[in-house]
Amino acid sequence: MSEFRTRSRWRRRVPVSAALAAGTAVLLLVSPAAAVLPQAAAPAPVRETPEDLGRLADEKASVVEVLLADNDELDALVATGVDLDHHVDRTENGIVVHAVVTGNEVDSLTAAGFTFGKVLHTPADSEARIAEREATIAEHLADNQEFMAGAGMAARAAVSDVKIIRADYYTNGTSQVLSVEAKWAQGQTATTALTVARDSGPGTEIGSGGTQNITRFVDAGVYMYHRGAANVTSKPEYVRITSPTGDVAVAKVKEWLPIEGDAPEGPGYQKDFVTSYLTPTELYARIKAVAEQYPSISEIVELPYKTNGYRRKAQAVLGTANASRVGVDSLAWGHEGGNNVSVELANPGAADSPLAVTVTGSDVRVSLATNAAGAVTSTAAEVVAALNAQAGTLLTAYTYRGNAGTGVVATAAKTTLTDGLAAPASVSRDPHSVYAIRIGKHRDGSKLGVLAYAQEHAREWVPPLVTIETAERLLRNYEHDANTRELVDNLDIWIAPSINPDGGHYSFYDFNSQRRNMTNHCPLTGNADFLARNSWGVDNNRNYTEYSLFDGYSGASTSCTSDTYAGPSELSEPENKNVDWLASRGNIKFSMNLHSSGNYFMWSPGSYATPGRISAPRPTLAEESLFWGASSRILTAIKRHRNLAVTPARTGPIADVLYSAAGNSGDMLWYKYGIYAWNFEVGTSFQPTWASAKEETLEYSNGLVEMLRVARDYDTDTVAPTSTVNVEASATPGMVDVTFDTSEPAAVFYTVDGSRPTYESALYGSAGVREGGETLTLPSGTTLHWFSVDSRGNVEGGYLPDGTSTNYNKKKVWDPEALPVTVTVQVRCVAGKAYVAVQANNEHNAGVSIALESAYGTKAAANVAPGGNTFQQFNTRATAVAAGSASARATGTLDGTAVTTVVTKEYAALNCADPRPAQ
Repeated sequence: MSEFRTRSRWRRRVPVSAALAAGTAVLLLVSPAAAVLPQAAAPAPVRETPEDLGRLADEKASVVEVLLADNDELDALVATGVDLDHHVDRTENGIVVHAVVTGNEVDSLTAAGFTFGKVLHTPADSEARIAEREATIAEHLADNQEFMAGAGMAARAAVSDVKIIRADYYTNGTSQVLSVEAKWAQGQTATTALTVARDSGPGTEIGSGGTQNITRFVDAGVYMYHRGAANVTSKPEYVRITSPTGDVAVAKVKEWLPIEGDAPEGPGYQKDFVTSYLTPTELYARIKAVAEQYPSISEIVELPYKTNGYRRKAQAVLGTANASRVGVDSLAWGHEGGNNVSVELANPGAADSPLAVTVTGSDVRVSLATNAAGAVTSTAAEVVAALNAQAGTLLTAYTYRGNAGTGVVATAAKTTLTDGLAAPASVSRDPHSVYAIRIGKHRDGSKLGVLAYAQEHAREWVPPLVTIETAERLLRNYEHDANTRELVDNLDIWIAPSINPDGGHYSFYDFNSQRRNMTNHCPLTGNADFLARNSWGVDNNRNYTEYSLFDGYSGASTSCTSDTYAGPSELSEPENKNVDWLASRGNIKFSMNLHSSGNYFMWSPGSYATPGRISAPRPTLAEESLFWGASSRILTAIKRHRNLAVTPARTGPIADVLYSAAGNSGDMLWYKYGIYAWNFEVGTSFQPTWASAKEETLEYSNGLVEMLRVARDYDTDTVAPTSTVNVEASATPGMVDVTFDTSEPAAVFYTVDGSRPTYESALYGSAGVREGGETLTLPSGTTLHWFSVDSRGNVEGGYLPDGTSTNYNKKKVWDPEALPVTVTVQVRCVAGKAYVAVQANNEHNAGVSIALESAYGTKAAANVAPGGNTFQQFNTRATAVAAGSASARATGTLDGTAVTTVVTKEYAALNCADPRPAQ
């Protein structure tokens, strides 16, 4: 294992045993104006769907809403293999997703029990751009259930039954937004919204900035959390939620993606190098040209596996009735002569004629058999057999999709077979080489490696442009920009602009909605004929090795015509083998997989198994913290371009914010190779107008360059983390609640039995989805030993976990309320002025130091003896005092450990002009 690989000893892999036809056609579903989610209606049961949804060759795809009841129905829809974009909208009435479907596919899914809504984009729209991909949060169930039922929740509930998970302020253009997420202990059964009260900035009262409601996010009947966002007029400092039971939670607002200081580009920094969409052929030409211009710091690498190529056999389907149809494929590729082959089914014009086949050059003529009346009698099966026997050197014939072929064929005029490909001759029809540009002063594997790759999905035209823009920036700014030179001199950067060139070309020239590669894995008894030509290919982002369909995970299909077809086996496709080869370079530690659309920023786990939504193993708390911390930097760099933010709801593990994508490349890079692997979802559509595409290219290139800076900072990190332990009173008598804080993303290993902590000790974990560290509930007085280590391997204090040293952290965790101190507070009038009198009594068996604290001053008393007390009468200097509280902060030792106990008492208001107690 390379020295650059992360420690894998604390990560384990867990195995799991129709306006849709043509531009002017009308989609006979629900009219866009009338389409709404059903109100409180039980969803129709989802019936078994056919393996093939029935996309026809000449059908064009549109984007249409599918209305779902819950996440179970979403998973069922995903399992059909239907082509979904990245829109998952959760409403009070259900889930709305967007499907890229043809009219025939709509018929199949409707028959299976799915309900369609509005038609969002038609083939006419896709001529300018492909429909926007939108989505919202799909949260993980198991962690929430643990939160609701676990001991940690029970302990926290004694303090407050509501917990604020996130409070994020961000700007989006000129709008100011506050996004809040919280969990309430009664959220599973109570439908009540939670009210968030805001202050209006530092020093102001909570409530002065107004309020906003957040509502439940419930998935498949399981409460996940409350969430919501609202526009604000100023940045609040604190928010408060009071639950319906009266419990209170307060949290400080954090700025999401703050922009501080100047942009990292120096004077004269060059950018904006792309002026139009580029086909895969043009993408490769660009990186070859720039590498030739800068040979000392870059080179072109031809990846080891050629694709199948932008090519197909020439085909035809003769006849209209399925039982009498004859499919014909050339043996030669279309461009190599198959497109010259022709077939004619002729009536000989005479009675009692036998079935005969004649071949003249590339022309094949079938003289059909007739009966005594001169009527044609040859069946499809008989014609297929004759063609294969007499013209088998030119073609292969077959009955239609496994039909027995007992129907009598119809005559057919001379029909020239065609591969149906429309790209110009400048697009090669041969197996295609896939190229990457390797950038760096030292390209021998000695420097930390970073990988960026794009266009696994053919129709996503913007992501490849981001890679080109980034490569140009690195090379053209090298000589005059010190920050760029720092990256190129010290990193080994691999950029592959188009992983799937065959599908990319097909998307440009033949079928704009093409998602997959072009390889036809369908058998001749299935959908392998010319009429299915837009339904072939493997989804390259479902064909990898980790947590795939073949491992039992969801989000991919076994159907050769599905847009999420996982292929016949893991890594069956050359495109996927190339990504695996790139990832296996021993020095690569960071990667970015660029997709569109939806403005997401995601990482592993990217898949889960159903039922139960069992995800691939989650990163450790330390690893998750590194993902989040680096993400904040990268997304801030993106925001610098035009102040557009990737929102918190669209940032996080794929399985949390989207849906399962079994066999995706990010999971392979993370679980198989230990690479910190992110996924961009660029922009809001696959093929936006150029004005939008250009801006997306520039802003996401900012993010890609920032990832290189993250990698460089990681590589030079020699500073060990530090850690502290926090101890709070527990709801359980005799127990304490313990949490850890670290100075940077770091793993904490600990013991509670007095032994030395090692890498085999317990690892401090996460409290749940999108939460911080877990709460450990331990007996008061437990001896806690621990150390922290960052992802670079720097260990706190130079401690050697595998050695014999003892310079780890040590602490006995006592209940902070363990010191027996009693407090009395009174308000009284003296000479017409109000005073607050506070007395604390030490009932401990040893001396303690006590600080009396009030809004009107403090008094410290050192070493108050056992049985002794300290007293202070605080002058308010006013004739009246409002109700309030005062405290005694006592510090002493328990079994040699310093413990601080704070006891607070409230007092009533008093007016010395009318000293009667307030009513």
